[in-house]
Amino acid sequence: MTTLNVKIRETKTSGDINRLRLDKFIPGILYGGSEKNKKISLSKNSIKNLINSENFFSAILNLLIDGKEEKAIPRDISFDPISDEPIHIDFIRIVEGTKLVLEIPVKFVNSEKSPGLKKGGVLNIVRRKIELKCPAENIPSELVVDLDNTEIGTSIKISSIKLPENVVPTIQGRDFVVATVASPTVVVEPEKPAEETTAEDKPTEDTTPDDVEKPTEEGKDQDAKTKDQSKKVTEGKKEDKTKK
Repeated sequence: MTTLNVKIRETKTSGDINRLRLDKFIPGILYGGSEKNKKISLSKNSIKNLINSENFFSAILNLLIDGKEEKAIPRDISFDPISDEPIHIDFIRIVEGTKLVLEIPVKFVNSEKSPGLKKGGVLNIVRRKIELKCPAENIPSELVVDLDNTEIGTSIKISSIKLPENVVPTIQGRDFVVATVASPTVVVEPEKPAEETTAEDKPTEDTTPDDVEKPTEEGKDQDAKTKDQSKKVTEGKKEDKTKK
């Protein structure tokens, strides 16, 4: 359990709060239980790494306030819209006998022992966090899913996850799916479109087909001789008619 040194703050104006932030402290509040709410502040450096952890909102923290220890969990956090730095944190006291509704992260282990994943299957995570109703004295930091011996087609449901005593999911009445080992995704490449005929490929009116033989010079001379002989024969017939 992480222990954080926390101070009681006496800020009254927004200027007081801004000066607190300039000194690298984060203002916050501690509430819950029968005790009064407490305005507190804590070092930004002491909690910055915790804020980035996946189970930040389910981690039980030990707040040391003026030498007195109080167990609490983070309930809400505000960030600066420009710098994205934390500017305010709410903590709720853990009072024995009460129950809290929390989102608990799911952790998957032994992926290297999954036959389905070894065959190329894909772990499809449906829920990375599960909302649970937990006793204040028995809050799990995470839920563990063992992927050992999982084949392609395996469906991991909430009933297969071992929950701490008296911890129950807020979703009741159905055994909902947390993750599946799905078949590998096959990407089918689209067929290459047929090449369109361009204007350059189309035959023009002046184009001579390859199968048409072009007349040679010798052929041209032969045609000329044939025409001359036909002309002489015609003229001879005309002369014979005149003599008669």
